[in-house]
Amino acid sequence: MADEIISDETAATAEAKAESTLDAAKARAGDLLDEALAESKSFLSRAQEALSSAADSAVTAVKEHPIAAASIAAAAAGAVAGAAYGASKLLGGDSDDDDGSTKG
Repeated sequence: MADEIISDETAATAEAKAESTLDAAKARAGDLLDEALAESKSFLSRAQEALSSAADSAVTAVKEHPIAAASIAAAAAGAVAGAAYGASKLLGGDSDDDDGSTKG
C-alpha cells in the first residue's frame, strides 16, 4: 500500500516537469510556426515575381505580334462559345432540331 501512495514531493516534481515540458513544447511550436510563416512569405514572393514576369512577357509578345494575338484571342473565344453551345445541347436546354424546326 505504501507503493500506491504518491508523496506530495513526488507530485510536485512531476507537476514541475510537466510544466517545463509544456513550456518547451510551446516554444518549439512557436519557432516552427515562425519558420513556416517565413517560408510561405518567401514562396508567395517568388510566385508573385514569376507571375509578373509572365505577364510582362505576354504584353511584350502581344505588342510585337498584334495580329497573331488577336487571332489567338478570337480562336479562344470561338472555342469557349462552341463548348458552351455544345454543353447547352447536351443538357437539353433547347427543343429545336438541327434544322431549326421545333419537334412536334
